[in-house]
Amino acid sequence: MSCFLNKVTVITGAGSGIGRELAIQVAQRGGLLALSDVNVEGLNETKNLLPEGAKARVYRVDVSQREEVFGHAEEVRRDFGTAHYVFNNAGTSLVGTFAHITIEEMEWQLNINLWGVIYGCKAFLPMMLEQREGCLINLSSVFGLVGFPAQGAYNISKFGVRGLTECLWSELDGTGVRAVSVHPGGIRTNIDKASRRAATSGEEEARFESFSEMLTTPPEECAARILSGVERRDSRILVGNGALKVHWLSRLFPNQYYRLIRAILR
Repeated sequence: MSCFLNKVTVITGAGSGIGRELAIQVAQRGGLLALSDVNVEGLNETKNLLPEGAKARVYRVDVSQREEVFGHAEEVRRDFGTAHYVFNNAGTSLVGTFAHITIEEMEWQLNINLWGVIYGCKAFLPMMLEQREGCLINLSSVFGLVGFPAQGAYNISKFGVRGLTECLWSELDGTGVRAVSVHPGGIRTNIDKASRRAATSGEEEARFESFSEMLTTPPEECAARILSGVERRDSRILVGNGALKVHWLSRLFPNQYYRLIRAILR
């Protein structure tokens, strides 16, 4: 029996990619779904792909806006009574070296990827603590394990998500609530196509384009492994092409891994 059966699961960024597959597979496990995205069309497509009889509601939410995320938590409480699992999944990417990206571009990236997760945790954690049951699943990245060239703002956001989640490991111990840090790598979603490129980008950013060839793991496989990890009560989940290699790269060569990355990109 799945731990998601008859439990309320909140998924941000559910209009495509990993979020869509998480929604489908949680529904297959008998979960009750509160799905959100800024892309209403994609969100409705996701709802139509759910198995027959699935109990789900959809909401347009921009996770970069604090009021919308906290308002969404109240909507979920109103519609479902509470939340048991929250997948802070919504995210995007900005391609650009730190020297090339503007402060405004960096703020756009951090508002979605980092503040969106912070808002999601702050908005839903109180009801979880009150019922002494719940799980916050925060989507970091393999770029939350290593710094990657031309991904400075994305690295900052994903290292931040990792730091927040690992802090919660200790703070939530004994409360009945837990936190999970997910580090996908090489997932075949549209994030590379949907990402922004710094307005003043150039040759250095062009090197990053070769990384898109490593996006080979299907999102449905990624979602299945994430859900299995949550069911096993893992605190950290590494999933997707190259994720385990990147993890060990950061552990075994903490002071030299950047040279290996640069060599691969040449």
